[in-house]
Amino acid sequence: MSPPPVQAVIFDLDGTLVQTRVASWEVFEKLNRRHDLGVDEPEKYFDLFRGNIYDSIAKLCRDEAHAALVREDFLRLLRAEYTPPLVPGVAEVVRRLASETTLAVMSSNAMQVLRRVLTTNDLAFCFAHVFGGDVTPDKRTAMRTFLADPGSGFGRRCAADYDEADARPVPGPAATVLVTDTAGDVRDGLEVGIRVVGVAWGMHSVEELTAAGAEFVALWPQEITAHLLGDAAATPATGACAAVSGDGRHGNHRHSRGADAERARAAETRRARRRAAAPLIPVAAPRTPPDAPPAPAATSARAAAVDAELLDAVRRVVGR
Repeated sequence: MSPPPVQAVIFDLDGTLVQTRVASWEVFEKLNRRHDLGVDEPEKYFDLFRGNIYDSIAKLCRDEAHAALVREDFLRLLRAEYTPPLVPGVAEVVRRLASETTLAVMSSNAMQVLRRVLTTNDLAFCFAHVFGGDVTPDKRTAMRTFLADPGSGFGRRCAADYDEADARPVPGPAATVLVTDTAGDVRDGLEVGIRVVGVAWGMHSVEELTAAGAEFVALWPQEITAHLLGDAAATPATGACAAVSGDGRHGNHRHSRGADAERARAAETRRARRRAAAPLIPVAAPRTPPDAPPAPAATSARAAAVDAELLDAVRRVVGR
């Protein structure tokens, strides 16, 4: 017998909605050096997500007090420095699902990070409910809270207001789907009793997610829509979810200055990271012999313009 129609989708953030391997490791690597946790390469860090990340980190600590300090420092670093890019294609998937299901985000990350990521990418009002790791560290608790809340049936259709026209039933476990990139999340979702779909572009492989019990593992974001909506996936998003202008922003959505500032800061952080990875090496100008006659003013001006143009071209290439 086929499952009932999907009423609610709970998205994991890191590795599912955003690309996290590089950005997350850059933050954790600082934490590891500060607290001597012994996680000296990215793959060891990714292994920590086979269970609850905070429980996994606590096992690396000296005692409970040290674990609490490390957790607090980790969240502080994430709030200040974590600016991952969105997975290509996932925004359209979110908007399509938001047009007819209730969406939530569940993450080990801080609420401030969730707000920054979702507002920067114009997805904040597609999600009706958000569970951050600094508020609800255990994801099983977050999922059970979502299922028990009478308001969980009410969604947001890519606009600030919530559903108001009619009553919305609380989504049952069989009509609720978790979308995630980690085997630990898969097991947590199945323990709670909801359906789980994996994604192949995050922390863990297709084989690991399948072995953990995922009913399906998407290789591309668009497969999530096809799997959850079936033939209805071909129907375009409606209402505010469909009102997307050419630059990817919602046509009927008023953007706050705060959201624009968050977007600018995130973009500048990514540009700075690229510049650091490929530093510009200055080239010394040729020396003019002391007895050489002065160059004509026009020639000097043209040479200066050419030098400026070449330097600007190099900066543009390096800044990509």
